[in-house]
Amino acid sequence: MRFAVSCALLAAVSIVLPPTATAGQAAAPSKATAKAPDTALLHPAQLTGKAPESYRVKLTTTKGDIVIEVTRSWAPLGADRFYNLVKHHYYDQAAFFRVLKEPRPFVAQFGINADPKINAAWHQPDANIKDDPVTQSNTRGTLTFATSGPNTRTTQLFINLGDNKFLDSNGFSPFGRVVEGMEVVDQLYGGYGEGAPNGRGPDQNRIQAEGKAYLDKSFPSLDRILAGVIVEPAGAAPAKAPAKSTP
Repeated sequence: MRFAVSCALLAAVSIVLPPTATAGQAAAPSKATAKAPDTALLHPAQLTGKAPESYRVKLTTTKGDIVIEVTRSWAPLGADRFYNLVKHHYYDQAAFFRVLKEPRPFVAQFGINADPKINAAWHQPDANIKDDPVTQSNTRGTLTFATSGPNTRTTQLFINLGDNKFLDSNGFSPFGRVVEGMEVVDQLYGGYGEGAPNGRGPDQNRIQAEGKAYLDKSFPSLDRILAGVIVEPAGAAPAKAPAKSTP
């Protein structure tokens, strides 16, 4: 799935990084263990649970932790889809394959699974979700589903690196916001620039078909998500420790 900003819009902002861009020093990420792929991910029609009205997701990345707070009322269908994907560890080992920072901060895009078999299951018309009305603006730090046209949202997402209000009129519906770790998002590697065929970055079709192996071989500097987990809903009281039993 291509990020559905028209070619004219992309050309207008001229988002291509110079070939000489280099990676910055990576911060030590929190320890996380990626789980084996969940077989439920091969059956998109089964992952339709309703999300809490508010919840948080922690993405442990190769640069550090990013915490996203989701507000379901902003875009209910998008919030539900993200909740189900994270719950089943869809984003574990997914790369930030399109990070555009020049000539101005634009987006950090991710959401293609590391496993081609799982990608094939989600790359079908019946895996799409309908559009949500745009109730929030694509300001810095907001999380939004990518799309290739009306009612085509599946798994790809982007974090707005800058103020991208011009995306609002194109149907991009933010459903969450980075509340911790925006400095980590800013450090994600963007040296490859725009993806093929418009730039020297990864070809999304090849990521879909070849998965992590393609990126590891041809784009080794990309940052990725080591593990994504749902944490306590926003505002929820911490769970109490169970009482100790006595013999």
